Amino acid sequence: MRTVVYPGSFDPITNGHLDVVQRAAKMFDRVILAVARNEGKHPLFSLDERKRMALSAVSNLGNVVVETFEGLLVDYVVHHKACAVVRGLRAVSDFEFEFQLALMNRKLNENVETVFLMPKDSYSFLSSRLVKEVARLKGDVSPFVPTEVVEALRAKLKTAKDSTGPTEGL
Repeated sequence: MRTVVYPGSFDPITNGHLDVVQRAAKMFDRVILAVARNEGKHPLFSLDERKRMALSAVSNLGNVVVETFEGLLVDYVVHHKACAVVRGLRAVSDFEFEFQLALMNRKLNENVETVFLMPKDSYSFLSSRLVKEVARLKGDVSPFVPTEVVEALRAKLKTAKDSTGPTEGL
């Protein structure tokens, strides 16, 4: 069975992430969507919340599982006997960073390959950071994320902004 790991913080998971995972699910027998613990990024959602949203978003994909992980990605990949890491590339600006990560992973373990997948053009601008910013500014994020993520953003930001007023427009 050809297993691939698609790692990320997924804070929150977006339609661009889903496009990449759907593409990977067509190419590999099993996809592990690995939600990373990375407190250095100061996530809006907890690890459990991010995992729950990802599970809901990929529930229709029979060969995709969602797990959490911390530590070195190459160790996680080897532990799960995966043949590769999948990374999404939205734009040329992503390539340099992703290329450095792929080379470092290869240096740490030469058997860990990286496969780059591009999302649909309509998602090439999309990032979790931009989605959170639009949501914080009360913009409509429904075209960019699954419904459950819209609701989770609304609830999270309402809790954070209860003292400043309502969060209509999400």
